[in-house]
Amino acid sequence: MNQLIYGLEREFGLKEVQKTPFPHITWLTVNDGSLPNLQRTLGHAAGICCRFRITTNGLGIFPGEKPVLYIPILRTSKVNQFHRQLHKAVCLISQEISAYYHPEVWVPHLSLALGDTTPEIVSQAVLYLNRSNYHWKIELDNLTLLTKNGDLFLKNGEFPLVGVETKDTIKLTTSGK
Repeated sequence: MNQLIYGLEREFGLKEVQKTPFPHITWLTVNDGSLPNLQRTLGHAAGICCRFRITTNGLGIFPGEKPVLYIPILRTSKVNQFHRQLHKAVCLISQEISAYYHPEVWVPHLSLALGDTTPEIVSQAVLYLNRSNYHWKIELDNLTLLTKNGDLFLKNGEFPLVGVETKDTIKLTTSGK
């Protein structure tokens, strides 16, 4: 994934996505809530959830003046259930979760370019990326809390997902214990 991002920087000068210096899925964003409460909630959620696999497929674009180029993640029942329950748990401690991350509208993805894009550059980048296959299976093994530090988003807690994926559903509770 980093090779793709560095290739887009080399070919098109796109480097704004590197403000978060590693590939990630943004499950949600918050503008309030104390850092210790968020860390505790994510640690609890990760401690009772197992690792699981996601599947990516193709390329996507969020349109606009500065379009976002991304690799979509398929919304399986496990992905949806994990996101819904994580959203519910964080809602208990934060009232300012971005509307883009509400379970009904959230689009899981891996960002390739954002912020320093134009429609013209993104169209060229799609042609450049179109020669590869983006049907990947990736095991998720942690939740990571990222906080803004200057111009970068850096880790402020990493919480391992325990166990291995089974056919059972993912169960997160929101008791706060």
